[in-house]
Amino acid sequence: MMDVFENVTWKKSTRSDGQTGNCLEMAVADRATWRKSSRSDNNGGQCVEVAMAEVAVGVRDSKDPNGAVLVFTADEWTAFLSGAKAGEFDR
Repeated sequence: MMDVFENVTWKKSTRSDGQTGNCLEMAVADRATWRKSSRSDNNGGQCVEVAMAEVAVGVRDSKDPNGAVLVFTADEWTAFLSGAKAGEFDR
């Protein structure tokens, strides 16, 4: 799965002091094509965007495109979609 991150830009956390080794780096999916949810009404609601890659799927908050990205394998994404269609996550 790590080969998915070969051609991405890595950003070091602004909280990293460069001395303790306690830092976080985040992969920036700057080359991905993101699609906004068809349920989005563009009124600042709770929306997500999805980017598909050959071996992974990225999901991010459409209101914070530079924020965190959740990365799923293709199998994990398929299982999630199947569960959503089956109502597994309905309240």
